[in-house]
Amino acid sequence: MIGHEKTFYSWGGKVTSGSHGEELVWRGDPLPAGARPRLAHGLGRSYGDSCLLNDGCIVETQRMDHLIAFDSATGVVRCEAGCTLAKLLEFCVPRGWFIPVSPGTKFVTMGGCVANDVHGKNHHRAGSFGCFVTRFGLRRSDGAERECSPENHADLFRATIGGLGLTGIILWVEVRLKPIRSPFIRQRTEPLRGINAFFEVARREEAHFDYSVAWLDATHAGTPRGVFIAGNHAEENHAPHFPRSSPRCSVPLTLPDFVLGAWSIGLMNAGYYAANALHWGESRVGYDGFFYPLDAVAHWNRAYGKKGLAQYQFVVPMEFGPEALRETLGKAQAARQASFLTVVKLFGAIPSPGLLSFPRPGVTVCFDFPHLGASTERLLDDLDRTVFACGGALYPAKDARMSRESFERSFPRHREFKELIDPACSSNFARRTGLTA
Repeated sequence: MIGHEKTFYSWGGKVTSGSHGEELVWRGDPLPAGARPRLAHGLGRSYGDSCLLNDGCIVETQRMDHLIAFDSATGVVRCEAGCTLAKLLEFCVPRGWFIPVSPGTKFVTMGGCVANDVHGKNHHRAGSFGCFVTRFGLRRSDGAERECSPENHADLFRATIGGLGLTGIILWVEVRLKPIRSPFIRQRTEPLRGINAFFEVARREEAHFDYSVAWLDATHAGTPRGVFIAGNHAEENHAPHFPRSSPRCSVPLTLPDFVLGAWSIGLMNAGYYAANALHWGESRVGYDGFFYPLDAVAHWNRAYGKKGLAQYQFVVPMEFGPEALRETLGKAQAARQASFLTVVKLFGAIPSPGLLSFPRPGVTVCFDFPHLGASTERLLDDLDRTVFACGGALYPAKDARMSRESFERSFPRHREFKELIDPACSSNFARRTGLTA
């Protein structure tokens, strides 16, 4: 292992202090010695502080990124924990396979997908990422590697899926891929006018499409408007063209805080709606454009300025969905806090094996706010009141402020999980929520 002093950042702009980095290059490398707490770290694409650890040792896994094994008959693939979804897609798509559940970026690691039990546009059909994990290798602080599966070390299997990296260092992951016939998506888009329109369209279309999501213009005064986007993998045979994994442009530096003000975010929302209005109906798009539109712009988080962004995601039971969406949109507008991306999805009833899995049956809403300091914190506190009044929960991977009480209300199996935390592991999130000292 190669050690060095280093500052680590989350995608939302949170930063570590007093951290020491150790690169894990080979699966057989020993873990860092000493009494300092440790935490595995992939690409740091969590928005909050669940991927950060002050005054501790951060174990970097990016160089441990090899494909280990692939069964072309079953689609079961085994990768090292630092392997990115981008690298896996480059391998599996030309062979007729796809990632079974994908978040909104492919620049995340397989270990991170397990640790956060990521979800995607197909939760109503497929469940979360953890539903497709068959086994993984986990190294605990005693130095031993455990092969965890539903049959072997089942308690650690359940705790590690969605366990935020607190049960040990994930070394490799085995997952079942999804068969496809084309790298293209048959996409359908249609306009939404009003909150009830989302629920009507989503319920109507979820039986016909594997993937669906809605974008709402949270800056639009009066009746909310938005775009409903759904899709299925195209059925035609493979085309010779496969989407590129590299971004097409980049935000070269952190922009001044005033760039993403309410007026500019409102203008961008209006432009996005107008662009979609030119193409209502069905079209064929590459998987990159459908699943990972923001990946086309490298370092897009720099556009939010030096204070970063506060991404706020919650889920509430279906019966409270319209009320929660209406109230949170109204509170954001009343506080004059503009959200660049406001995404709404339906979660299905397929349970995850993870003890701390965030998705559950209901409606999930995600806001992207430029962090404006105390005014943003007051708004998020106000949104909490709506979420918990509706029996909802907050998403740790997007969070940098959740209290211990809020965490425990969101995850009722927290006591069971806490018993399985590796004694050498911690994070800023874990300390704040009482999971570790």
